[in-house]
Amino acid sequence: MASNIVVASPKRIKSSTVKEQTPAKCDQSFKVSDRLNPKTVDPFNKKEINSIFMSAYARGAIPCRLVHGSVKHSLQWTKPPESLEFDPLLLTFAEGLKETLHPYSFLAYEGFMQLLMVKNANIQLVPLLPKLTSPFKNALLVDARFKPTLEIIVQVSNLTGTSFNQSLKNILPQISRKISIKSLKDTIVLSLQKIETNGGPECSSIIKLRIPTYTSVL
Repeated sequence: MASNIVVASPKRIKSSTVKEQTPAKCDQSFKVSDRLNPKTVDPFNKKEINSIFMSAYARGAIPCRLVHGSVKHSLQWTKPPESLEFDPLLLTFAEGLKETLHPYSFLAYEGFMQLLMVKNANIQLVPLLPKLTSPFKNALLVDARFKPTLEIIVQVSNLTGTSFNQSLKNILPQISRKISIKSLKDTIVLSLQKIETNGGPECSSIIKLRIPTYTSVL
């Protein structure tokens, strides 16, 4: 889950002409093909900017840009991530977790994850947990973004421990409704077990209340 973080001097990003792709039909889970052949938009085409995250990126409020690699993409930061305030930047990344178009989906996920890797990230993260609930719920409702969002939620739990229990209570309905999907069940159960380990007995009760068949690991 770790990523190479590159810090560079601010540069003007040149927009490129991108061939429109026909959006793929949403599946019940995130597919590898979504990474290899992402649906793409021009991030500087005003007609295509229709969300909080898109707007923030277009006006330069996101201090990183996409670097295309031969094998995988990476982020290049205009400022060291450890020098950035999580409020409002992390909240802006959270708003982008529901995006299904490239480069927004990659930028939001990777930017959020890399901020969580900075030293003492938990200190800035805990006060923002109530504000992250709504973006998490919205992203979990998007089939193609369910798994990536769940990965981020687990990482947030790793950093915040029992402080995350109340947030879990609010987003668990969006998670539990997917557990009956065969291709997602194992991923969901494993994720909940990690969150339960972080959250303790109180977390176990929260999960069991919503998912009676869940087997506690505590």
